[in-house]
Amino acid sequence: MHKHDAIYQLNPTVVTINDGVAYDADGNEVSYDNDAVETLMLSKAYIEDRSRAYPSIQEQLDMQYWDGVNGTTTWADAITEVKAAHPKPE
Repeated sequence: MHKHDAIYQLNPTVVTINDGVAYDADGNEVSYDNDAVETLMLSKAYIEDRSRAYPSIQEQLDMQYWDGVNGTTTWADAITEVKAAHPKPE
């Protein structure tokens, strides 16, 4: 998650952000809690990390096909490995 996305999500009145300063629809500066923004960004970072680490959908489908044919657990093992490497924050 990008910082701007976190600011928008936490502050629904914000419509524009320029050089880290947030503004509402009337052009008034809107203050935001930078710590809350950082916390939100960190809480969502695992999603991006997992997305990059997962095999492609094509690879996953191929794994599932061959797991069905061979009675193996290649796909489940691959997904479990990614989830363990990039755990969801509590």
